[in-house]
Amino acid sequence: MPLIDDVRRRWRTLRRHVLARRRPLAAACAAVAVLVGLRVGAGPPPATVAVPVAARDLSAGVVVGPADLTTAAFAPGTEPSGLPDDPVGRVLAAPVGAGEPVTDVRLVGAGLADAHPDLTVMPVRLPDAGVVSLLRPGDRIDLLAADPGSGEATPVADDVLVLAVPAADDAAAGDSSAPPGRLVVLGISPTAAPDVGLAAVTLFLVVAFSR
Repeated sequence: MPLIDDVRRRWRTLRRHVLARRRPLAAACAAVAVLVGLRVGAGPPPATVAVPVAARDLSAGVVVGPADLTTAAFAPGTEPSGLPDDPVGRVLAAPVGAGEPVTDVRLVGAGLADAHPDLTVMPVRLPDAGVVSLLRPGDRIDLLAADPGSGEATPVADDVLVLAVPAADDAAAGDSSAPPGRLVVLGISPTAAPDVGLAAVTLFLVVAFSR
């Protein structure tokens, strides 16, 4: 029958084409089998820990915002210690370079105090904002208490470590009711800390750079 003959003729033609290309087809099938085997045999991707890192260079004293951070993947056990739950909204105690992890010791708070167990870490308002602008984390200063009435100045603490210089609050600067000066975070010897706290609210604290 013509129809059956036509089917047989088409089948023989197809078979000849397949046989003529059997080697390339076999190679392609083998490659597919290898790829499937690799995908099936490969284990799950290695576990990682997401660590907050600086998205760009950040200066000491800035308040960390969401755009200041990104994450980097660390293998479990290699991530730095002291990772905060959320650095956003915290004040940087020291500069952080782009790509560096943002840990507790880089932020004003309990972690910073833990990094200096031999010092009393306390915020102190210095009356001269211009002097505060000269300070940098890591500076060593002496503090003197000046009495405007008598004109006398008395040393209250020496070799004080500047730990953080928070950025000036522009809104507070325009508020006449805001206290004068600027806050700094200092590391003070435990014996001198009470005197510094008292002088900060009763006298005029003066800064002298340590030699």
